[in-house]
Amino acid sequence: MQSIHKPVWLILLGVAGGLLGAGLLFLISRPPVGETITLLPAPTNLPLVVYVSGAVTLPDVYYLPPGSRVADAIRAAGGMTDDADPQALNLAQVVADGMRIHVPYKSSDTQAPLVDLPVRGNEPVSILININTANQEQLESLPEIGPHIAGEIITYREANGPFTTIDELLNVPGVGTITLEAIRELITVEDQP
Repeated sequence: MQSIHKPVWLILLGVAGGLLGAGLLFLISRPPVGETITLLPAPTNLPLVVYVSGAVTLPDVYYLPPGSRVADAIRAAGGMTDDADPQALNLAQVVADGMRIHVPYKSSDTQAPLVDLPVRGNEPVSILININTANQEQLESLPEIGPHIAGEIITYREANGPFTTIDELLNVPGVGTITLEAIRELITVEDQP
């Protein structure tokens, strides 16, 4: 009888040893467990803060989403009044943070700046930027002009002298007709009074 039980015990002992060996092999060959990755929410763009004044229904400071245009700012201010001069503004201009948008009255002086760009130092930058005297920051405040193209304008100006016409900007590397048309109404080559 003992001979019958002996093989059963050996078989059970072999099975138990095999299971333990397989468990150890599984634990050793398993890839290491790392820390879980926590995804942060995407950064949110802060709203643009602009001051709308002049011939609008509700002149005040307004918060606009990034990418807003002058027309959006005027709409936020309740729209133009009946005595506003809408032809004096570029309603498609992209709004910059800290911008002052002044809607002139029909009878007001057209020489006054219509839109002030953000303050640089102690002086506000007028909408008409003289490309013959503008520094890097002033050029970059123009739509379609980034740091590289602003640097190219300054380099061209230093190498070739002052611009005599606005169209001469087309000779600057990186400035094409689309860029020129986007900034044509915002620049000058003459000193402003």
